[in-house]
Amino acid sequence: MTDGVVDGLEASFDAVVQGERIAGLEQEMAALKGRVDGALLAARRPALDGVKGGDVDPARAAFVERYLRQGHEAGVELKSFSGASGGAGGYAVPREIDQLIDGTLKGISPIRAIANVVRTGTAGYRKLVTSGGVVSGWASETGARGETATPVFNEIAPPSGELYANPAASQAMLDDAQFDVEGWLAGEIAREFAAAEGAAFVSGNGTNKPKGFLTYTTTSEADGVRAFGSLQYVASGAAGAFAASNPQDRLIDLVQSLRAPYRQGAAFVMNSATLAAIRKMKTSDGAFIWQPGLAAGQPATLLGYPVVEAEDMPDIAADSLSIAFGNFQAGYVIAERSETSILRDPFSNKPFVHFYAVKRIGGGVANSDAIKLMKFAAS
Repeated sequence: MTDGVVDGLEASFDAVVQGERIAGLEQEMAALKGRVDGALLAARRPALDGVKGGDVDPARAAFVERYLRQGHEAGVELKSFSGASGGAGGYAVPREIDQLIDGTLKGISPIRAIANVVRTGTAGYRKLVTSGGVVSGWASETGARGETATPVFNEIAPPSGELYANPAASQAMLDDAQFDVEGWLAGEIAREFAAAEGAAFVSGNGTNKPKGFLTYTTTSEADGVRAFGSLQYVASGAAGAFAASNPQDRLIDLVQSLRAPYRQGAAFVMNSATLAAIRKMKTSDGAFIWQPGLAAGQPATLLGYPVVEAEDMPDIAADSLSIAFGNFQAGYVIAERSETSILRDPFSNKPFVHFYAVKRIGGGVANSDAIKLMKFAAS
């Protein structure tokens, strides 16, 4: 084979190889352009609820996109509203949305934020509390061990009821992909729940609702003397007002009526009108007994203890129990079922879709030694 023929074959081979490389580069550039165009389109497209944040929980996506927006029930977990019958049911809220509701409740319901909240899997909650009885003693190395007293067991069963909310949205809003249906629903339920339970934890009568700590029997008797379950009060020194002279002394008496183990973690609870009267009180050297928080987000203090403003507490009046002081983590228990159930109702009030949300909540005093009250009375 001549040199001319060899050179011609090599040139043809090089042209073929170069053409394949160019074709491969063009394909890679086309694929890259397609990925870029897809990313830009996805960036412009509004994110649907249930797919925010990357990883998607299938149960959450099914609940938001299929049930809340469209009313499709397939693939959504069914929960019974009634403990006696499974016929009337609702749909379990996914954990992420339920935690959002709980977080909002803790932020806007002051009693929930300081009380002991327990999750139960049944409709009722019971707790045993011991009172009385010395169950220990001293003896020498070889001395006889006498029988110690037997403690008394008392059962605490916080009254409970079904707390419900019924927010509504139009179907047009639910069809709008930019409408954050889960955030709206969690916020509406949390606000309505917080308003109802906040009042119940303070003054609920215990009939199909929690029993508020202000509705228990009150007496001026100290710990160890009064009956189990009754709360001790300290008189303000005047009917419907603080004492005319040294009113802060009665607040000190209220603090000291709580035993030292409970004062760790204790707080004052009152409404803003009562707090306004206390903020004007001064010591003999002119210092205010109320002190604002030293840093952002820190609570104000009264006699060194945080102050929780609960507007459901009564205003100062004759014989009112307008101030509470205690360790509510030890003194008041809130028992709730772990899930919120929701029933979608597009029929009752067309064109609006109602979301009937239900949660079973109970509450009551668990330790009557851990909460003290101030009664605005002479004695």
